[in-house]
Amino acid sequence: MNMKWKGKGVLAAALITSLAATACSSKTENNPQPSASASPSAAASASASPDTKKVLEVSTVREGDPYLKFDEGESFDKNAVYDAYEKDAGVKVTNKWVAADANQFKEKLKMAIASNDIPDFFPVDATQLQQLIEADMIMDLTQVYDKFATENTKKFLKMDGGLQMKSATFDGKLMGIPRSSNPFNSQFVYVRTDWLKKLNLPEPKTMQDLIKIAEEFKTKDPGGTGKAYGLALNKDFKDGVTGMIGFMNGFHAYTDTWIDDGSGKLVLGYVQPEMKNALQALQDMFKKGLIDPEFGVKDTQKASELLYNNSIGIVYGAEWAPAHLAAGAVKDGKVVQEWGVFPLLSIDDKPAKAQIGLGADQYYVVSKKAKNPEAVIRLLNNWIVVDNNQTEENKVYEFGKDRKEKGNNYWLLNPLTVYNQTNTNGEVLPTAIANKDESMAKTKDQKTRYGRAMKYVNGDATMWWEYLISGPKGSVSNYPQMKANNQFQQTKFFGAPTPTMVEKNAILEKKRDEVFYKIIMNQVPIDEFDKFVGDWKKLGGDQITKEVNDWYAKNK
Repeated sequence: MNMKWKGKGVLAAALITSLAATACSSKTENNPQPSASASPSAAASASASPDTKKVLEVSTVREGDPYLKFDEGESFDKNAVYDAYEKDAGVKVTNKWVAADANQFKEKLKMAIASNDIPDFFPVDATQLQQLIEADMIMDLTQVYDKFATENTKKFLKMDGGLQMKSATFDGKLMGIPRSSNPFNSQFVYVRTDWLKKLNLPEPKTMQDLIKIAEEFKTKDPGGTGKAYGLALNKDFKDGVTGMIGFMNGFHAYTDTWIDDGSGKLVLGYVQPEMKNALQALQDMFKKGLIDPEFGVKDTQKASELLYNNSIGIVYGAEWAPAHLAAGAVKDGKVVQEWGVFPLLSIDDKPAKAQIGLGADQYYVVSKKAKNPEAVIRLLNNWIVVDNNQTEENKVYEFGKDRKEKGNNYWLLNPLTVYNQTNTNGEVLPTAIANKDESMAKTKDQKTRYGRAMKYVNGDATMWWEYLISGPKGSVSNYPQMKANNQFQQTKFFGAPTPTMVEKNAILEKKRDEVFYKIIMNQVPIDEFDKFVGDWKKLGGDQITKEVNDWYAKNK
């Protein structure tokens, strides 16, 4: 789940539940699936493959998560979710190993792939997918998917027109199941509106306005900490909160995004002149003391401490960022910080566009040695039904055997998850909440969010974060206008990593990060960007561009 979201005291529970439904999954659309009023047995039969009387065993590997809290006596190896899959789908899931966290998972998976000691199925990124195909280690799923996936599943995974499924198809062979999601997610800028009122400042309309506000927050120190800055950043500029992608998009600069150069050819966003302009602006802000000088060594949590303790009042973040901000905004049952959410701000008269990917950044692959590949498709069928048609009985997959929401991120126990490729939360929730019209909420996610937001409306301050996500002026309220104005910059390359990408990307991106941070921190002049672009071209960038355009010519 990528947020991977990627704690927070009392609000950890709020964040956990929010992220499950918002950030990574975007699971919000009505789908052609069995009615939620269907009996549990009907839902189970709709979710599983034709013959689930015979229990099939399948192994996988798991990643630990700091937010996941097991029910008493449970573990990754024995829990109510695994029991439910065995009962409903006829699949017994076993774990080959469990990593402590995301970093350990990456390392252990690399070692497992290198030694060809892989489980029956597991998640990989696009590069690993390509490597596994070349190593002939994973199965062509074309026939098993066609035979065992329900019609409901097949419709669900092609709601985007089939692009995400196409990205997992090589030479006509389905080599993985994309971890589907809605790609239309944006970064937003979050600003302390109580400080705007205190300093008699207008809400930002342009990037120039935002930089001026950052200067005022720095010099006037409305938080009274004696250590004020303007904009919160951390060492990973791509992070979902305290990152800088949203800021860069305001300069029409895009990272990891292939865009049309106007002549029908694709170019990589982060080596274009617009990126130089964005870096220049960040360097200027750094020189003025508007950015924490230690941001380059801080992760999200460390960078966020300056938000929580009233030292910084501006941060870029995903739509779920209010759940993150809640750790500082809500104390002892009271809202102590007021934040407003604003769409991406532009440096000029052209609307800022949010960079987005395909919506699938991981793929579930099946080992060629797997004895029961159809078991993976059973898991897939089952998940799509229970996640989009919640009944009292199948709440076990989200909340555990007591079927009660405890904010323990229990849903992470599901070994295979895919999400809706479309989303109407922005059209539905702000109006439903403003009008107190529960009938407008149609999907499980919308009903859950509506309920939480109304708790805030009725005085429960702990649900403040949900109101700032889903309410009338919440982050998702910006999506309808963004869609209408075509304010998304979707990458035009969604093929497998090209040969030179596989060989050179890690080196090129490491060099990019080093140069970008040196520029921002004023350790090198801005013209170092031009030198970097030249080096990038020579070290493989030109060849990557050629390979991408060769792919594009065949896939326009």
